[in-house]
Amino acid sequence: MQYVLQSLAPDEEIVHIGRYHWMYNVYAAFSIFWGVVFCVLMLVVPVYLYIDFGVPALQYAPDASASWIDYIRALHPLIKLGALLSFVMGLMKFAKQMVDKVTTEIAVTTSRLIYKRGLVARYVGEISIDRIEGVNVLQGFWGRIFDYGRVVVRGMGVGEVVLPPLARPIIFRKAIEKARTL
Repeated sequence: MQYVLQSLAPDEEIVHIGRYHWMYNVYAAFSIFWGVVFCVLMLVVPVYLYIDFGVPALQYAPDASASWIDYIRALHPLIKLGALLSFVMGLMKFAKQMVDKVTTEIAVTTSRLIYKRGLVARYVGEISIDRIEGVNVLQGFWGRIFDYGRVVVRGMGVGEVVLPPLARPIIFRKAIEKARTL
């Protein structure tokens, strides 16, 4: 909340702070999971195709008593590189999502809504509370069950600010309404 605290006016107070839901961490972890799954599939499927159908996916043919590791070592380097890249892409997506989570600040103050994201390049969306035209809450099936969702804030002449998936979006919307009455 460093940016929000630095940008507060002298008579301005924080009404509510928006936080990511824990389900965002689950989605991020699934990036690693799917990277590992695709990596393993890219290593196992060519070995099965070679053993069962004789498809030439190996650089050399291991002897009959070879283990799985020997077959994977014998795979073509491009197949191993593709498996490594799928794993690395899963890790990179996870890292990006975690950096987005850590560098995002969302707050409702007595006079404005502040949404800041970005590590090096900074994107800041601010809407004056008295210029907010409407607030929409978007919750899917799982969002209703686990109480998370997106909040879309429309401002007069400003357009709209779409916030990332937040925990307790209804309470966030109520905080905006409370700030409008202060």
